[in-house]
Amino acid sequence: MGRILLVGLVVAVLSSCGAQPSTSEDASREEGAREESTAPAEAQVAEPTEPPNSSASSVAGAAQPTQNTPTGPAVGASGMVSSANPYATQAGLEILSEGGNAFDAAVAVAAALNVVEPMMSGVGGYGAIAVYDAEEGETRVLHADSRMPATLDPAVFRPPTPNYAQNRRSAKAVSTPGNANAWEALSRDYGDLEWRRLFEPAIQLADEGFVLDGITAGWIGSEFPAFPEHARNIYGNDGAPLRAGETLIQEDLARSLGLIAEGGAEVVHEGELGEAIDAAVQENGGFLTIEDLRENRAEWRDPISMDYGDYEVVTASPPATSWGTLVRLGVMSQLDPEALGHNSVAYLHDYAEVTKRAYAQRIEYSRDPDISPTPLDRLLSEEYWADEAEQVNPLRATPYQSPTNVSPTALSNRQEHTTHFVIADGEGNVVSATQTLGNVFGSRVMPRGTGIWLNDSISYSTFEPAGNPLDAFPGRYRLVGISPVLVMSEGRPWVAIGTLGGFTILQTMPQMLMNLIDFDMDVQQAIAAPRISFVEPDEILVDASLPESVRGELSALGHNVRVDDGRGLGNAYGLTVEYDDEDRPIRFTGGADPRGVGVAAGY
Repeated sequence: MGRILLVGLVVAVLSSCGAQPSTSEDASREEGAREESTAPAEAQVAEPTEPPNSSASSVAGAAQPTQNTPTGPAVGASGMVSSANPYATQAGLEILSEGGNAFDAAVAVAAALNVVEPMMSGVGGYGAIAVYDAEEGETRVLHADSRMPATLDPAVFRPPTPNYAQNRRSAKAVSTPGNANAWEALSRDYGDLEWRRLFEPAIQLADEGFVLDGITAGWIGSEFPAFPEHARNIYGNDGAPLRAGETLIQEDLARSLGLIAEGGAEVVHEGELGEAIDAAVQENGGFLTIEDLRENRAEWRDPISMDYGDYEVVTASPPATSWGTLVRLGVMSQLDPEALGHNSVAYLHDYAEVTKRAYAQRIEYSRDPDISPTPLDRLLSEEYWADEAEQVNPLRATPYQSPTNVSPTALSNRQEHTTHFVIADGEGNVVSATQTLGNVFGSRVMPRGTGIWLNDSISYSTFEPAGNPLDAFPGRYRLVGISPVLVMSEGRPWVAIGTLGGFTILQTMPQMLMNLIDFDMDVQQAIAAPRISFVEPDEILVDASLPESVRGELSALGHNVRVDDGRGLGNAYGLTVEYDDEDRPIRFTGGADPRGVGVAAGY
């Protein structure tokens, strides 16, 4: 196997990244709020070197990859990978270079992200994957949804239960993980390479180690005091958390990934790892049992979509609340973004009003599809969009009114505790995947001997008032606000894109899509461009690069404007595909958000 082609890329990207985890200064919130993870401001991005004998390389003979810059996209002739970490991007390129397809590479990237971005996603998490199968010419969505335990008691997450806020970040908040089963479904239904091969890059990175960047090290330092002792032994040295530039070795995780590589996802749902998950949750007072794990599997569902100009925008169906992306985009289509002008005061004002209303509507229209379907025919209709557009006052901001009339006790929506990646191959297959643990390091529960962090999915419910559609319910799906997107042109995928960012995901996605479609940006420009987000209780978070004059005019219109500190506006990854006259892919471009350390690279 050839040596790493992207060593310089890893060094350059991680050493130049100025993004930092959140600081404790910004962690304050209303009394009773669920704990927010914060990382120390002093964490600096190191210049890591190649991990020992890393398998995250391309095979000998593969063409030299090209990667994105802060101002220009990556370019490739045979494929493209863009993810939130350079090591994971390398793992995907390696699989593509060996003859694997986009679905094979997706498994390798997801497993590698579990290792090099352990706080964001992994075996103990959940998500959704939008795919285009070139052979069949169809789009599908693979739901790795998190179903709440059958014995769940939601009363433990709200007053007057003692320690209700702490319960939201504990074993009580763990629901069924679905990621490993989704990876297996991708490989089984579409993959070309052997299942075991797809885990080799991740296992080697876990077993032999990789050099920590400043962001990952910052999150480790922030959460380290709350880790169980066996996790502190992995993430620390002599009782202190590992720092940027040091090597993280995860032998337990390497073993767990090896078990999955040998025995498939069943080891998570009813085998050795499932038993370990059951034991850890029960030991720490949670609800999840191995019976819940046995009952939950990833499943294919039809996507939802809308027409936007000459394009079809495709995303995940419920129980994901991805429809919020389409609603915002549809309402903006009635307001003519191109005429308003990119990031003009009028454009930003209108979008702020649209996203604010859509944010409130999530309570009214979010539904478990197995219980009470979301009225998508109405929400995705031109009539609904026109009615919503008429509610926008172009001269004045409308104060936000929570539909529950309850001050939020959940975490502020300025979160980046998720990951996203996109992959395309030379056959025309495309993958857009969002996966998460919920909060950073999830529940901070790690079953002993596994190296696997378990999610805190339940904590992202809206617990007050009791019984609202986003409350926690035993045995139901957790309604998750993620939105992996494919944009189709003439029946073929043109764009694959997505972002992390908690409740900001559904607000970031429409802005990037308008950048691509209405403002003719390339994928790197569309991702890097300044953007905004609504934040409860009633603030508009704006990119620091927006001119002060624009911010001032937004304030004059009545918006409560706050400049983002670099962590509240998402972290996105995307690609585009171009075709010849016979519909064969001939050129790929990729973008990666300069707000993070990720990278896009083609070959």
